[in-house]
Order: sequence, then structure tokens, then C-alpha cells
Amino acid sequence: MPPPAQMNGRDADQLDAGRTLRYFLGLGSNLGSKAGNLAEAVRRLEARGVRVLKASSLYKTEPVDVPDQPWFVNAVVLVESGLRPERLLDLLQDIERGMKRRRGRSKGPRLIDIDLLLAGRRVIRTRRLVVPHPRLAARRFVLVPLAEIAPRAVHPVLRRSVEILRRDVADGSLVIKRPGAFWTPAKRIRPGRPAKEFPHDQSRT
Repeated sequence: MPPPAQMNGRDADQLDAGRTLRYFLGLGSNLGSKAGNLAEAVRRLEARGVRVLKASSLYKTEPVDVPDQPWFVNAVVLVESGLRPERLLDLLQDIERGMKRRRGRSKGPRLIDIDLLLAGRRVIRTRRLVVPHPRLAARRFVLVPLAEIAPRAVHPVLRRSVEILRRDVADGSLVIKRPGAFWTPAKRIRPGRPAKEFPHDQSRT
């Protein structure tokens, strides 16, 4: 397992010159135009210089922790950025604020939610950021779209592939795939082709 990532004192925002890091982000919305909110979040990511490489399908998902709220629409995107993980987190939160997300009750309804799920092979534990996302392996609404585009990606702490985590997850909430490509406005991102940016899982199925 790689050591927790350390911030480079020479540059608190960017990776070393010319370097980029690939991240998986989880997107979710259960207010307003849900699919439109996810598409707008992706548009804003690209407008801020984050390169979107791949996107899952959209999934209609059952609320897990707080059942008395509207169902969600969720997706996962693979992106590439020269920003360090904590600076990318700042950007994600800025996009959420720009889209008028209001933080009410914990795990309650939200216009947009953008979670940093994986940051390459890095393991990060700071006061602000934990990567891999601490609930990644327990959430079916994250694992199903993530497994669609990166089934062989490996959780760097659990050392198990996303596909195995999806198969074995205890969460029985409903996750229903919606037809069609996610990022249709630009017709650049289509679901279904697994990403190859992460090492293969070595565990036996």
C-alpha cells in the first residue's frame, strides 16, 4: 500500500510541473433537474480546467441513510487534473457553492454533491480529506457506476477491485440504470468502456 500523500511545500496547489493525476468523482442530485444538475457540474469542471475523460451512465438510486427524501440520480466520472487532491477538493466545493447547494441536515436532500472517491493510487488522511472516500466500499450507488467504467480499479487500502467490492457490498438499496449516454451535449463521453488507469486486482474471485 502506498504511503499517505504529502503536500509539496514548494507548491501547495499544483502537482510537479507537467504532471497530472487521475481522479474518480461521484456525482449526485435529488433536487430540481437532477440529470441536468450533474451535467452542469461536469460542464463547470471542464470550464475550470479539469479534463473529463470518462463518465458512467446515469443511475436512479434509492436514498440510503435518510429514506424520507426524493430518490437520487448518481453517476461517476473519471477526470484528470494538475491540481493536488486538497486543491481539487476546494474546486469541487466551489462548484457546489456556485450551483447554490445549501448544506442542511446531514445526508438530506441536495441540489448537487461532488465527492472525491479515488486519487490515483494515493491514500490521503488529513483533517479535511480522506481518500479513498471512507464510504466508497459500502455504497452501492457509488460502486455500481464506478464498476461500469473501472471494474478493475483497485481500492488502495482494501486491495480489492471495484467489481469485487460491488459484488460483495451489503448495501441492498436499489440502483437503476437509465438508458443513454451521460454527457450528451458534447457527445464526448459515453459509458461502457472500462478505464485502464488503475492496477489490476490481484485477489482471487
